[in-house]
Amino acid sequence: MKEFVEYIAKQLVDQPDNVLIEEETKNDKIILKLRVSQPDIGKIIGKRGRTAFALRTLVTAVGKKLGKKVSLEVVD
Repeated sequence: MKEFVEYIAKQLVDQPDNVLIEEETKNDKIILKLRVSQPDIGKIIGKRGRTAFALRTLVTAVGKKLGKKVSLEVVD
């Protein structure tokens, strides 16, 4: 799951070397925290948050397919 989000994020940003993903588990939920360089945050969030919403939708769908609850957070 972590590699999937990392691959997508690296395709969206100008500085792919600065993409970091932290995986945290709380109870039975996996939380992925996505960090990118400051100039690339807008590219991850997108206009009106559409890109971030799409990323969260993909993560949720893949998580359900694997039988896990997964969420994505974009961290400044």
